[in-house]
Amino acid sequence: MIRQLLATIGLSLSVSAVAQQDPFQQCITSLQQTARQQQVSDRVVDEVLGNLQHQQRVIKLDRSQPEFTQTFADYFNKRVTETRVTQARKLYHKHYDFLQQLTRQYGVPGQYLIAFWGMETNFGSYLGKMPTLDVLATLACDERRSEFFSAELITALKLLEREQLTPEQMRGSWAGAMGHTQFMPSAYLRYAVDGDGDGKIDLWNSHRDALASAAHFLKNLGWQTTERWGREVILPEGFAYANTGLKQPQPLAAWRELGVKRYDNVLLPAEDMQGSILVPMGHTGPAFVVYDNFAVIMRWNYSESYALAVGHLADRIAGGPGLKASLDTHTPTLTSKLVIAMQTRLNEQGFDAGKADGILGSGTRKALRGFQTHKGLIADGYPNASTLQALGLKSPI
Repeated sequence: MIRQLLATIGLSLSVSAVAQQDPFQQCITSLQQTARQQQVSDRVVDEVLGNLQHQQRVIKLDRSQPEFTQTFADYFNKRVTETRVTQARKLYHKHYDFLQQLTRQYGVPGQYLIAFWGMETNFGSYLGKMPTLDVLATLACDERRSEFFSAELITALKLLEREQLTPEQMRGSWAGAMGHTQFMPSAYLRYAVDGDGDGKIDLWNSHRDALASAAHFLKNLGWQTTERWGREVILPEGFAYANTGLKQPQPLAAWRELGVKRYDNVLLPAEDMQGSILVPMGHTGPAFVVYDNFAVIMRWNYSESYALAVGHLADRIAGGPGLKASLDTHTPTLTSKLVIAMQTRLNEQGFDAGKADGILGSGTRKALRGFQTHKGLIADGYPNASTLQALGLKSPI
């Protein structure tokens, strides 16, 4: 009887101890169980996963990604600078023979590999200093994208074992990306290759490993060897902006019939190749037609601004000109609070903007186009002052 009582007391104390854990530690306990089920060693589960620390700054950074919070003009102008273009061209020529080898092997032109390198880490000048495993655990225990980051954390633990790394060596971005080309653990595990032939894969210290891995990754994402990413275009007067957006592609021949021209004033070719029209700053800013390879770039980083910057930087590396359309740097920054209010109003009025998360993504732009059409406004999917006013919101300027 006494033994049973003690056992019962001991059990209730154990349950109480678990209940008193903070939410992060409860999450870690659950992740440890998942890691064991996925054949991560007990040593790593106990000594590494069990000692990870919550990184509060990561949550703040996750809610304020520049791809979604900066205007396109600010984002683009800070990333496709003349200084970066000059440096990129020098590196392209420095690594030219190796890049040509990668193009023959994987089908990805070298200027794109250099562009990704520049966009991700400014050609290796900043690889990130945040502890990757702690970062991934923090995001895995955050409800916004828990499933995705939980899988990345387990993969990172497997990578640590496979490559015989230490937690201290695994440092990178606030989102858990690592190395010169900022691979997430799943990409590192599946697509990283030995580009310099030394018998190991090191995305932190080997330029060739990083560039070869980027080429291998892009090939597996579906890169089309004979196609561009897209190009800047001129839209005709009276263009139906309601037809813009990634999910509304048409054959180039159809866009040509509507009067869409390249920026050298030549009509688009009369071809069946599919292209979507993007207007990242609305009808008053630049316009682009984008192809399948643009979608491949977005599989690396799901941001239209990022993909436009990568594509244009690659063109500049190959000798192409800068943007012809001017970028209005006075366009107001849309704060997360304002975007949430806008998404809420759109949802209330029957235009599905999805969860009110403060991110101006493709779903919100689609809802805006529907709302603008309903109100007789230019349906470009951009929240200008007149659109915000129609939603009952005050413009930030």
